[in-house]
Amino acid sequence: MGSHGNLARRALETEMPVMVKIQELIRGAKNAVSLAQGVVHWQPPKQALDKVKELVWEPSISRYGADEGVTELREALLRKLRQENKLHKSSVMVTAGANQAFVNLVLTLCDAGDSVVMFAPYYFNSYMSFQMTGITNILVGPGNSETLYPDADWLEKILLETKPVPKLVNVVNPGNPSGTYIPEPLLKRISDLCKDAGSWLVVDNTYEYFMYDGLKHSCLEGNHIVNIFSFSKAYGMMGWRVGYIAYPSEVEGFAAQLLKVQDNIPICASIISQYLALFSLEVGPEWVTDRVKELGKNRAIVLEALSPLGEGSVKGGEGAIYLWAKLPDEFIDDFKVVHWLAHRHGVVVIPGSASGCPGNIRISFGGLIETDCKAAAEKLKRGLEELVRVGMVQ
Repeated sequence: MGSHGNLARRALETEMPVMVKIQELIRGAKNAVSLAQGVVHWQPPKQALDKVKELVWEPSISRYGADEGVTELREALLRKLRQENKLHKSSVMVTAGANQAFVNLVLTLCDAGDSVVMFAPYYFNSYMSFQMTGITNILVGPGNSETLYPDADWLEKILLETKPVPKLVNVVNPGNPSGTYIPEPLLKRISDLCKDAGSWLVVDNTYEYFMYDGLKHSCLEGNHIVNIFSFSKAYGMMGWRVGYIAYPSEVEGFAAQLLKVQDNIPICASIISQYLALFSLEVGPEWVTDRVKELGKNRAIVLEALSPLGEGSVKGGEGAIYLWAKLPDEFIDDFKVVHWLAHRHGVVVIPGSASGCPGNIRISFGGLIETDCKAAAEKLKRGLEELVRVGMVQ
């Protein structure tokens, strides 16, 4: 039988979640502070939480809701998509977070054995979603070495040369783990290449509000494009699990197939969570952008902490809550470095190899208030100074 008995190869061949690996790695590290997990330090808007508190006794909250989401929330989301994202021909399904939205789409759009395209450094959960649904041909494209933007020339070549044509191309904008955003002309070119090839383009817009230095986020619409959004980061709703899919209204049968998948995974996203999402939307996006502006300070603090790595080693940070840093060449085993930083210096980051790029680290600056971020950054800087100067001293 072997040690794994009769467990599915699909599951066995799927990567372990990186956060689970990190938890094992840092076990026993004393008072380690985290710059690892992609979270924000704020809670949902107080007025939204107060309103939702009163709904607990409402009977409908404890019953199943419509698979595609609470009607008022979906109507509010369609308005938001039109006004903010300029998406006018999209329909909406509410999901239990953006990760579940992505799994829904992989199951709806891809067959086991299809090939799909992502760009390194990629979002590890999306990679795992492909693996666990039986997609073995994951084509990983390079990011531009200067900007980490997806390499559209490479994509053009791959879409022309791969037979059968890849079913789906996935990008995250702004990026997780890189914190880079995709400028609109580049996004448009990627979209056109997908359209010409007959591939789906799935864009994860989880960090749409997280843009810095006057940069603007943009979305595209088309019968080959699906956009994913989330409440987790923007409204501090990580544990409430609400995301949504904006899919092309004009594609026949799309909604019906998506519903089959939805009905078999969550049935519907948590009803009370959906109402919190609705009340948060009513507070408005300024509530989010005010908080994101403040995160600019954290970004500057962490950027300074990464300075020991030297000129040109830090990328990203134009959007999302991440900076991406290259370790000195001899430290290709980034898991070892992460373990060492946690145990010797009391600070936790994510290894780049979890995103297909060994020898790098991802640093999240969203999860701590400014004073805590400063303390964590000091530990990180001390650790990197030592790493560069004398290596991993035990």
